[in-house]
Amino acid sequence: MSRRTARRIGTIAALPVIAVSALVCAPSASAVSTTVVISEAYGGGGNSGAVWRNDYVELFNRSDMSVDLTGWKVQYFSAGGTTATTTTLSGSIAGGGMFLVQQAAGANTAATALPTPDVTGTTAMSANGAKLALLDASGATVDYLGWGSATAYEGTPAGATSNTTSVARTDPCFDTDDNGVDFTVGVPSPQNSTAPTRVCSAEPPPDPVETIAQIQGAAHLSPLAGQHVNGVVGIVTARASGGFWMQDPAPGDADPATSEGIYVFTRSTPTVAVGDAVTVDGNVTEFRPGGSGGNDNLTTTEITGPTVLVTSSGNPLPGPVVLGVDRVTPAQTIDAQSPGSVENASAVFDVSRDAIDFYESMEGMRVAVRDARVVGPTASFGEIPVVPGHAPLDGLVSSAGGVVYGSYATPNAMRVQLDDALLPTGAMPAATVGDTLSGDVSGVLDYSFANYKLLVTVPPTVTSGGLVREMTMPHTNNQLAVATFNVENLSPSNPQSKFDRLAAQVVHNLASPDVLALEEIQDNTGPADDGVVSSSLTVSRFVAAISAAGGPAYQARWIDPEDDADGGQPGANIRQVFLFRPDRDVEFVDRPGGDATTPVSVVGSGSSTALSISPGRVAPADAAWTDSRKPLVGEFRFRGQTVFVVAVHFASKGGDDPLFGRWQQPLRFSEAQRHAQATVLRGFADALLTADPSARLVVAGDVNDFEFSQTADLLVGSGATALVDLPRTLEPAQRWSYVFEGNAQILDHILISQALTIAQKGAKYPAYVYDIVHTNSPFPDQDSDHDPQVVRLALRGGTGL
Repeated sequence: MSRRTARRIGTIAALPVIAVSALVCAPSASAVSTTVVISEAYGGGGNSGAVWRNDYVELFNRSDMSVDLTGWKVQYFSAGGTTATTTTLSGSIAGGGMFLVQQAAGANTAATALPTPDVTGTTAMSANGAKLALLDASGATVDYLGWGSATAYEGTPAGATSNTTSVARTDPCFDTDDNGVDFTVGVPSPQNSTAPTRVCSAEPPPDPVETIAQIQGAAHLSPLAGQHVNGVVGIVTARASGGFWMQDPAPGDADPATSEGIYVFTRSTPTVAVGDAVTVDGNVTEFRPGGSGGNDNLTTTEITGPTVLVTSSGNPLPGPVVLGVDRVTPAQTIDAQSPGSVENASAVFDVSRDAIDFYESMEGMRVAVRDARVVGPTASFGEIPVVPGHAPLDGLVSSAGGVVYGSYATPNAMRVQLDDALLPTGAMPAATVGDTLSGDVSGVLDYSFANYKLLVTVPPTVTSGGLVREMTMPHTNNQLAVATFNVENLSPSNPQSKFDRLAAQVVHNLASPDVLALEEIQDNTGPADDGVVSSSLTVSRFVAAISAAGGPAYQARWIDPEDDADGGQPGANIRQVFLFRPDRDVEFVDRPGGDATTPVSVVGSGSSTALSISPGRVAPADAAWTDSRKPLVGEFRFRGQTVFVVAVHFASKGGDDPLFGRWQQPLRFSEAQRHAQATVLRGFADALLTADPSARLVVAGDVNDFEFSQTADLLVGSGATALVDLPRTLEPAQRWSYVFEGNAQILDHILISQALTIAQKGAKYPAYVYDIVHTNSPFPDQDSDHDPQVVRLALRGGTGL
């Protein structure tokens, strides 16, 4: 399922340049006020963390004469509203003096009371952004302020505020009729009419120019956030439909921790061209992308509300930083500091130690990878995860040429996500794990969806690494082949081609296993939330597709879940399903009574150990399975021998902190439910193996956790009833069944009881042969996002494989 949503930067870079007028939003004051102006606005009063108890509006008299405020009004509008809340003023304001208008109080009574107000109103103001109009006694607007997400303002909007910040004039003596220029976000400092007066000079103080490096600073947040900057120079390096990137061609600070590039947000198609030299005035804003990651995302530093002057055209672009050549990423340390937000002022910013700081130090700059190695397939939303080809590969190389996520301490931070946001739709080529992107692939470094992205400006050229879909060895007459396959939301609403391609994998790549545990089989109407729970059409259509592909006539067993009780795609009611082969003497032991809510139990002992119902569900009422798939267990017979199989699909990783999110170290919130699920299933295994220590038990499916995780430890257990987690038996380079953002990893498992690890007397071949069959995860044309896996169990003596 695609994770892509709309991006603030727009979509296509190669658009024709068209003229766009500067943004000027009405209403505004008819002229620069010569007397009273709005000098400060604060809407966080009495909110959580607020210092001051009330909202307020502060006025200043720029003239040297007293002004009678009788009949004057302060009108408040929400950021997007058109209806005013009015506070009528009285009294007078001295020349060079302040005037404090107190507004509504919040619930935080521990906050400090304002200085004695000169007028008291009752307006509850927004903590983040709004609009204010100051009207004189005749009703004329003498000053206007819009900040944050306000839809009206003078010139450009002032920056957004919070519970602890206000917008105040940088110098109350000067009013340019441009809120973004005149106001700065900072600490609230209310003053009333008792404050000392001041005499305003005729000329404003000089406003020094700023550089991109000064704006970016050596931190995740700009030291100039919320402030107006002017005279910022750069060369336009890339364009999007909502703005452009520029980079300083001659940086002066020589500090690798400060980026020399920045995004300029124009809202509409920019009029500049790549190669233009520009000078930009505007407001510094920290923009937190939405979409996947949400509040976990880092911010990107931008210049908003810009005034752009083109000084020359056709200039050469600044050379890109070639990763692995010019600078080398800290490969296995994303952030080494204590838990917290990397955006905190106290956070250490270390580009040589922490990859999250390393990439931040190049935000907005031209960056390249040379002869990059593909470590994740081209995604449906146009991204290719790579590692630089000329950097030492400090990580475990997978059997396909990717990188293995083998522990929480090895996140493979040198991965770079190549993104097609600046390319025409469909321009990013299809790439497979193990391929190479020849030469330099360059673009601008951005951040979205909880990842740093290299927005490439020219499609890369792919050199094939020759990876082909794997085919497992066929099982012999003396082996029972048990497989698991997550078929990714299979439903009748899918095209027939998906059924046919998955069926071909079962027949040709998995060699038609004897027992197949399927995950993510949807109900007969798929994602339609219509109360249907039966999956008879989905299963029969898949069984027919397998037969049409030359496979056996499988039979199936499953239990329909309760409606909307097992998580997954809303309305689709995913569940696990068993397929098995009667033609191979595989029998399913049917025992009545199994339904969505009835728990299975172990009955009997020794060789008489059995299930109370078959198929059944393990503890379906336990809280561990809330909004999650309940384990499906079945009792099988293979040529006189009983085998118990449990098909599992544990809770997803949704909600966990991303590796490159603002919160470090990332917390895995979702694993608590998987731990509970593993504990419940472990209890079932203990009951079965206590009743019969020689029981043949297979647990197979999508555990949604790694082989090194606590979830896997809990499933394995200890002592006489311990299970063997087969992914752990493979060489480390082979331990992967899923590729996420370029990290090859284990999510799917097969675990077996100890009885199945002992070769039968006289056998000349292993008790089991285990194989993860890589048919999907490394390839761009996936039929599922998971690879299937199979174990061939030697349940009869013999000499052949």
